[in-house]
Amino acid sequence: MQLNSILIVEDQIKLAQLLADYFTQSQYQPHCLHDGNEVIPWVQEHKPDAIVLDVMLPGKDGMQICKEIRQFSNVPILMVTARIEEIDRLLGLELGADDYICKPFSPREVVARVKAVLRRTQTVQAPSQQLELDDERYQASYNGQTLALTAVEFQLLKPLSREPGRIFSREQLMRSMYNDDRIVSDRTIDSHIKKLRKKLSDISPEQELIQSVYGVGYRLVSE
Repeated sequence: MQLNSILIVEDQIKLAQLLADYFTQSQYQPHCLHDGNEVIPWVQEHKPDAIVLDVMLPGKDGMQICKEIRQFSNVPILMVTARIEEIDRLLGLELGADDYICKPFSPREVVARVKAVLRRTQTVQAPSQQLELDDERYQASYNGQTLALTAVEFQLLKPLSREPGRIFSREQLMRSMYNDDRIVSDRTIDSHIKKLRKKLSDISPEQELIQSVYGVGYRLVSE
C-alpha cells in the first residue's frame, strides 16, 4: 500500500524532524523543507498528499507560498503559525488553506489534524456528485430532486459545491452572493445557510452536507 506523502515546511529543523518522526510512526511518508523558496518547485515535482506549512519562513513566507500553490493545486494545506490574532488565521484561509494550528502544539495534534483533512478531502466527492448546479437556469438538484432555491441561496451554494472540503469564511461567501459591495452581517450569512441546510435536509435528513467550522466559516463535507 502506498503511503500518503506529507510535506513539512518548517525552518526549525529539530521541530520539523520531530513532526516527521510522528508522521512516520502514523504510517505516512514525510519530507521536510526549511526554506520557503524551495517549496513551489518541490510541490510541482512531487505532488504531496498534504502540506504542513509554517507561516514564518526564510525566503518566501507561508502565506505567499499558500497563495501560489492554490494557483495550480488543491492539495490540502494546514497552516502553522505562532500568531494568534484572528486576522492571521482568516488570512490563511482566505488564501485557500484547509486548516490552521497555532504554536505551541502537540505533534500528535498536528498528525490528527492532517488525518482529518485528508479524510475529508479524499472522501468528500461522494455527496458533491449528488449535488448538481445549473448556472444558466439558476437551478440545483440534490439526490435527483430539485431544490427550490432563491437566487441568493444558489449563489451561496456555488463556491461550496465547486470546492468541497474547503473552508469558506463568511466574507468569501458574502462576495459570492452579492457583487455590489453591500455590507452584510454575519447573521445574514448564517440565516441563509440555515435555510439552505433546511432545504437539503428535507431531501436527505440523515446527512449534513454543509458543516460549520467554529469561528471561521462553512464547508461542504461528506457523510
